[in-house]
Amino acid sequence: MWADGDHRRLPGDAEQLPHSRPRHRGARTMIPLLLLLLLPAAHGIAKVGPKPTLTKGLEGVTTASTFVLDQPRCVFQDFGNAVIWLVVALDKDVSKFNNSAVPGTPETAFQSFPESVSAYMTLNATLDSYPCPKPAGDITVLRVGSETSCAEDVSRPTCNGPLPGPGPYRVKFLALEDSVPVAETAWSAQIMLRTAKSPNSISTARSEHSSGMIAITAILSILLAILLDALVATLVFCGSDSCGSSTFSKPESVTVRRYNTHHVYDQPAARL
Repeated sequence: MWADGDHRRLPGDAEQLPHSRPRHRGARTMIPLLLLLLLPAAHGIAKVGPKPTLTKGLEGVTTASTFVLDQPRCVFQDFGNAVIWLVVALDKDVSKFNNSAVPGTPETAFQSFPESVSAYMTLNATLDSYPCPKPAGDITVLRVGSETSCAEDVSRPTCNGPLPGPGPYRVKFLALEDSVPVAETAWSAQIMLRTAKSPNSISTARSEHSSGMIAITAILSILLAILLDALVATLVFCGSDSCGSSTFSKPESVTVRRYNTHHVYDQPAARL
């Protein structure tokens, strides 16, 4: 009898090799694949700044369908091979956007925003478009929503089309290398667009006052026109023969005779 734990092999027993459990043939190929998939998640996406902001000191920064942002200058300079995209979303749908979304696909198409797409990707550019530092005279703004020709063209899912409502919106820049996200900014603050005033909200007091002034001005203009017509007619009528002609005769010349009164001539002295 052998003591417990004595695992001597008896004659006829099959030889047992360590790690003799059979393996699936694809196990060796799946492990590297899983490592590749987990590698981006392990490294994470770089957070860069500052976050997008509306341009200051410019007229028309926001309209009913567009807004103007500062370009991301000197933000992604460490990612020379990346393509930089602008992500636009409604404020309530920011959390729904996934950085792994691929631009130019139905899931990020402008034409489906915001009904079936929570955020769309547009205005793709390389670092060559955002040189750092900024050269003198360069235009350093981006107008979001400026393209109207492709708004309904489904063949251009990255269209920078007019925004469909007042918002509020939030945006961020996302850098992709071979469709893999490598860096991103934080989401911007809320961006509200301008809205047209309701006709019921417009005060009528000023309009009534203006109507009275318009009426008075019109009456005065008519009276002035009548006076001018009368003056012109008078000048034309009196300039013709019907007004009579005035004959001015030359006054007769008056001869003035010289008359010396009490004229005394010197006489010679009387002779004695």
